Amino acid sequence: MSITRLQHNKVSLALHKVREGEGRALLLLHGLGDSAVNMASLPLKWNGPVWALDFTGHGESTVPAGGGYSSEILMADADIALRHVGEATVVGRGLGAYIAFLIAGARPTLVRGAVLLDGPGLAGGSIHATSNTEITSAGTRTGQTPDPWALIELSRDARPPSYTTTFARLAVSGSGIADPIAVACKVAPPWVEAIRAEPGVMVDITLQDALDIYAAI
Repeated sequence: MSITRLQHNKVSLALHKVREGEGRALLLLHGLGDSAVNMASLPLKWNGPVWALDFTGHGESTVPAGGGYSSEILMADADIALRHVGEATVVGRGLGAYIAFLIAGARPTLVRGAVLLDGPGLAGGSIHATSNTEITSAGTRTGQTPDPWALIELSRDARPPSYTTTFARLAVSGSGIADPIAVACKVAPPWVEAIRAEPGVMVDITLQDALDIYAAI
């Protein structure tokens, strides 16, 4: 995979080109403590170019001094990646699923469908389970990814249902797509349960089925 460097304030983000293609791009967003490399191995069919982003403090992206992580910071990471790749369908795993969902509401004209998958950091808030993958850290050496501060701060970044339903409605009203969100995860923390009930959200669907629907848009 080739890497394009994108600047987010003082952080250098690593955007990986997984493969070439013709048509709309697919942007992959990893889970908490994970990296773009693992997202690139997802079994999926997509004709357009496929990109995978390393969030701030993860993978090949740089580690900011002193932490300060939030979901909104990672949403800005995804926004910068979208500005580079253009209109895209977004697939997120775990925490990346939450970011995919947020960016679908914040940038509905750029995100042509967001697919949410199980993975680490899906629930947010230390009192909840975090899907079927445990969060692990490779160590605490300065500058090493995943940044231990990211694991701590983002795992405590609880996602209230009332906040998420607002983004679901923004995605539906601004995208022009009948069903701009696809919930393909089996774990359902409160924020996922809340958006399942919203119009414009596909449920009980597989990753590939969702991609086939969005590819046809």
